[in-house]
Amino acid sequence: MKEKKWLKSYGLIILTGIVVGIAALVLTAAGNPKNMGFCIACFERDIAGALGLHSAGKVQYMRPEIIGIVLGSMAAALAAKEFRARAGSSPAIRFILGLFVMIGALVFLGCPLRMVIRLGGGDLTAVIGLLGFLVGILVGVVFLKKGFSLGRAYAVRKSEGFMLPGVMVLLLVLLVAAPQLLKSSEEGPGSMRAFWVISLVAGLIVGLMAQRSRLCMAGGLRDAFMLRDFTLLSGFLAIWVTITIGNLIMGKYNLGMLSQPIAHTQHLWSFLGMALAGWGSILLGGCPLRQLILAGEGNGDSAVTVLGMVVGAAIAHNFGMAGNPDSVVDGVYKVGGTSTVGMAAVILGFVVLAVISVTHLPGKENA
Repeated sequence: MKEKKWLKSYGLIILTGIVVGIAALVLTAAGNPKNMGFCIACFERDIAGALGLHSAGKVQYMRPEIIGIVLGSMAAALAAKEFRARAGSSPAIRFILGLFVMIGALVFLGCPLRMVIRLGGGDLTAVIGLLGFLVGILVGVVFLKKGFSLGRAYAVRKSEGFMLPGVMVLLLVLLVAAPQLLKSSEEGPGSMRAFWVISLVAGLIVGLMAQRSRLCMAGGLRDAFMLRDFTLLSGFLAIWVTITIGNLIMGKYNLGMLSQPIAHTQHLWSFLGMALAGWGSILLGGCPLRQLILAGEGNGDSAVTVLGMVVGAAIAHNFGMAGNPDSVVDGVYKVGGTSTVGMAAVILGFVVLAVISVTHLPGKENA
């Protein structure tokens, strides 16, 4: 009886983690950047570049993985009769939160999913990000326990729920039928990509599995801290184990902090960037991956959050806020990190999140 209960609670989420881990390994082997088989923040940044929203030439490409995740989630939700168009839960606030979550993630150089993927490749700089993410989650949990809420969402017309999936279909059509209209990197991370069909199929599978299992790292840590429920968190542990084993088998495991792919050793700002992303994710009710899944289920507020993240990526690169990876120049190791503007943006983000957190506590409705 206990075995059946365990399988029901943990079986699907662990299977999802294994599938996501395998998908990330396959995408990396097929051409995606190292330790970046899947990265929601990085790929949304690339999409912003493909649309000309920023001019950073090395990170521009219409990533099919993001398109696939949203459409896979929508298909799963429709099949399970869980597609529900709803909106109205502080959309403007969610847009701003999505913007700052993206800035924090790009200062670190990766979303929570890529953080786990980096750990699976032996990248110890990601441990600093993980610690920051944990602190951000804990701060968010403090406000949740005090009654923080962005308000309830309401049922809306189905067309509202289909808006973001519809945009994703349009972007896919542009990628396949009119790629000349999109910007596409010829060097750098944006130029490293798997064949679009492989990327799309991987995204569809991950979107479908994540919708059914409710995979979310921020939610997993929130549940662990608040409810002592480790179900969701087990999915990300499965991702880490799968990628670690895969990298060891393929001889691509590189344990250390120096010379890690698209990572930097400016540890303080890695910590603070992911703390900002963690806090914002808790206030939003889910990490960047979860926002894509919810948007695929018809949640208009999550769709607005996704748009906020895309705009945040554009702002981060247009104003030089995003982190720069460590590199070797003329035989000399050069430490990357973020700029003064990026540091200021992270600090501003903490101020904004603090104001939002305090003004959305019970009794502050008209503050």
